[in-house]
Formats: sequence, C-alpha cells, structure tokens
Amino acid sequence: METAQVKKLKNFINGEWKEPSTEKSTKVYNPANSETLAEVPLSNARDVKAAAAAAVSAQKKWALVPAPQRAEVLYKTGLIMKEKKEHLARLLTMENGKVIEEARGEVQEGIDMAFYMAGEGRRLFGQTTPSELKDKFAMSVRAPVGVVGIITPWNFPIAIATWKSFPAIVAGNAVIWKPATETPLMAFELAGILHEAGLPEGVLNVVFGSGSTVGEAMIEEDVIRVISFTGSNEVGRNIAGKCGSRLKKVSLEMGGKNGVIVMDDADLSLAAEGILWSAFGTSGQRCTACSRVMVHENVKKELEDRLVQAAAKLTIGNGLDESIKVGPIINRGGLEKIQNYVDIGESEGAKLLTGGSVMDKGALKNGCYFAPTIFTDVTPGMRIAREEIFGPVVSLISVKNFEEAVDINNQVEFGLSSSIFTKDVNKVFAAQRDLDTGIVYINAGTTGAEIHLPFGGTKGTGNGHRDSGVAALDVFTEWKAVYVDFSGRLQRAQIDVEEGS
Repeated sequence: METAQVKKLKNFINGEWKEPSTEKSTKVYNPANSETLAEVPLSNARDVKAAAAAAVSAQKKWALVPAPQRAEVLYKTGLIMKEKKEHLARLLTMENGKVIEEARGEVQEGIDMAFYMAGEGRRLFGQTTPSELKDKFAMSVRAPVGVVGIITPWNFPIAIATWKSFPAIVAGNAVIWKPATETPLMAFELAGILHEAGLPEGVLNVVFGSGSTVGEAMIEEDVIRVISFTGSNEVGRNIAGKCGSRLKKVSLEMGGKNGVIVMDDADLSLAAEGILWSAFGTSGQRCTACSRVMVHENVKKELEDRLVQAAAKLTIGNGLDESIKVGPIINRGGLEKIQNYVDIGESEGAKLLTGGSVMDKGALKNGCYFAPTIFTDVTPGMRIAREEIFGPVVSLISVKNFEEAVDINNQVEFGLSSSIFTKDVNKVFAAQRDLDTGIVYINAGTTGAEIHLPFGGTKGTGNGHRDSGVAALDVFTEWKAVYVDFSGRLQRAQIDVEEGS
C-alpha cells in the first residue's frame, strides 16, 4: 500500500496558498490504517474576511468575461482532471476510505461535471416573450448572484464540490469553499487544478476549518449571498434559520432514509445485487444509501437468504487493494454511532441476520471497519427504520402489498431516494408517481446519480433546490427581466393597452 507524504495545508486565497491567521490545526488520518496524511488549519473569521475581499474584487471582473470564455476554464479543468484521474482517485481513497473503484467513479463524476457545466457557458438560457405593448421587446436573462459560499461533506469530497462550484463559476460568480476537515486533500488538488486551468485569482477561494467557526463566519459575511450546504439535517436547519434572517439564498441537501421496495414478482437476484451495492457501497456512508427494504412477505425469506450469502462474500479492508469491496468508516466517531444504532435495533426487537460489530482483528486492527449488517423483522416505527445511520446497516420490513410498501416508504422525515423491483409496469408507473422522493429508481438500487439530472429531495432532505443538472444554475443565478421599448414614447404596461386591441 502507498504511504502519503504529510502535507501541512494552507488556505487558498486570491490565487495563493496563504498561512491562516491562527496556528490551530488538526491532523487528517487515513481511516484504513490511521496513517497521518496531512495537517489542516482550523481557520477563523479573519480568514473568511480575507477570502471575501478577494472574491468581491475578482467577481466583478469575472462576471464581465463572456460566459463561453468562462466555460473554457472548465473545459481545461476537465482535461486536467482526466489526466490526473488515477492520482486523484488514489488520494481520495487514502483520505476518505472508499474503495478505489468507487474513487475512480467519483473523480469521473467531477470530470463529467466540468464538461457538462462548460457546455452551459454557451446556453445559460433565458426566455424571450411577447410584450403586451407595441414596439416593445421583453426577455429574461440569468445574472450571477455575486459571491457564493459552499460547504461540502467528507463522503464525496470532489464530486459534491464540483456539483456546487462549477455551475457557480460558469454563471459568473466567485466562490468561497469550506471543505470537510476530514478530507481536505481533494480541495487542495481541485483548487490547484482550477488555477492551472486559468481561473483568475480570487474566483475560487478555499478556507479550511470547522463548521462552527468558518461555516458560521461565511453565514455572517454580508457579501456572501448564497450558502450551498450538504450535510446533516440538524446543521442544515441551523444554516437555513440564520440565512433566512439575513435574506441569503440557501440550498440544502441533508441526507436520507432511502427505501427499496421488492415485490413478489421481482427478479430477486437483481434485487439482492442492487440492495447490496446501495447498502454497503461507500460502507453505507452515502446520503442515497439503501437503509430500508420493504419486501413482500411471499419472498421475504428468500431475499434474506440471498442477502446474507452475498454479504458473506464481501471483502473488507484498505480500499487501495483492487480486490476489496467494502472500505473503512471515516473515523472512530462514525464507528461508535453505527454500533449504537445496532444496539438500539436489537433492543427494539429487530433480528440481526449478519454483521453488527466493529472489525478490528488482523489486518483491520488499525482501521475503522464495521461489518456489513442486515436486520430483519423490523417494524416501521423502530428507530433503525426511521433515523439516518450513515453506515453499512440495512433493515428488512415485511409488507403485504404494494400500497403498504409505498406508505411505509413515505412515512419517514426524509425524501431523497427510493426504488422498486417489480416486473409489473402498472406498479412501476404508480411508484414513480407516489413515492415522495426527489429520485426514484426502477429495478435498480437507490444510488447512482448522473450529473445531467437534478439531485436532491423532499421533506427533511432539502429545501427545494437541487445540485447537478441545469437546475443547479437556479441556485447560483438571479432572474433579471429586461424590457426594451423602441416606440419612441412613454408606454405604460396595463394602462396604455387599448381595449379590444
């Protein structure tokens, strides 16, 4: 396995790596083996102020650059990322823990987003519409909001960062980015790539630090007009409240409690494969992870057997090993949270089929590993069936029919992703209509977003905005209505319209 060279990171402000205004820092560890990877600063409000000043100055110039030229920077960014894909993927595995196959996929997602959003530089469509008055032209155009703040999580440290920063940049904004302290190396790399691609100084600024300090300072900074956040529901609600009182636009993506429905006519081999990938990929540390399965009572036992047998074949360890299928949990705190939920599940009466414990023997002793865990005989009211665990734990709930399955799916406070396995086309169309989630999969698991479609959910998952796809531009632009009157005289809308004309 590779050994990382320990980096002492600095903030990236106005095109330069700058020492933070505080000497406080924290270490970054490889969750697979506890190796120290980097030392990341714990910056403060002064660093946010410096980034804000640089962003304001840069944004005024950047907004005047024609959008197709702004897009050229993203095209170059995508090409550089493509050249460095393997380097980025291996570094991502080391700081995050996800297996190398998934890391490559995440980097590819960032590459795809670079090229996709670069294409928007020649679109950024508004609308033209007839005016109600003679000799008058009416249209709407997108305008940048100015300076935006993005706060990204550790579980997809490069993909989510590109979902947020690339549409903001192509739309003519400047960005202040607070990455997760657990995964700062992806921010270090991406900032360097954008700089190499020709992004002007100050258009992207990276300030490392905690959410309680740097994140709060971003919320309080008047020149930051948008906060785009992905993380926990609790933190997101706090951000929404504080941004609301300041009339800041806020975009929130706050997790899920995603359910898979398996009907009695389903292809159980396909269903088991989809559930296993959705539940245990990224060690269950995905907001789209499958954590509930509503399975028809007629096929419940067979599905249980298939899942347990398949889970037993999963290889667990350091994700840099190509043979490994499940990597570590991000840190010890994550392990403790997952174990606590397993204990809660057992105390509530759920039946543990497999897993349910920390793995700390042999080659796994220095890492943060948790066994893929399957519960059955779970009821909808149990905490393990309602609360986000963020680990490799899935619960099976028996249902009598399609209607009951949909009802149980919709009972939780989250609404990100859902899925159904069935051969009945009528149930397929009823499911995509009735499942109250932002994403619905048919005969697939609950994960696997594509960058040209909107990503986000309903209820406790978010506040109506979306990452990815063209919808992402709505977060980082304002609509401006433009009226061009070439009549040569004053015309008053609604007043000077002739009756019957």
